[in-house]
Amino acid sequence: MAYESDFNIAVQEKVSIKKPDKYVVIMHNDDYSTMDFVVSVLVEVFSKKQEEAMQIMLDVHRKGQGICGVFLREIAETKIEIAHEKAKTAGYPLRCSMEKE
Repeated sequence: MAYESDFNIAVQEKVSIKKPDKYVVIMHNDDYSTMDFVVSVLVEVFSKKQEEAMQIMLDVHRKGQGICGVFLREIAETKIEIAHEKAKTAGYPLRCSMEKE
């Protein structure tokens, strides 16, 4: 006696999901932006607490640059754009850039 049977085999493909790249936002020193303004941008735009913002501002002042944070590309670009707009409005040449982590 022969048996007929249908086998439904589910095949799972191993899918590897690449995590999105992250970018480091760097604030650059200039001779015109006030320390208070730099701290305010770090607090308002980059969501730093006052103490951390002060430390980053000192890095910018002493080392020529400071790290504002690590973000997904679109978020980094947006934060840089907001920081530049605040600087322009306030009359400062403050600049930020980003590098792939």
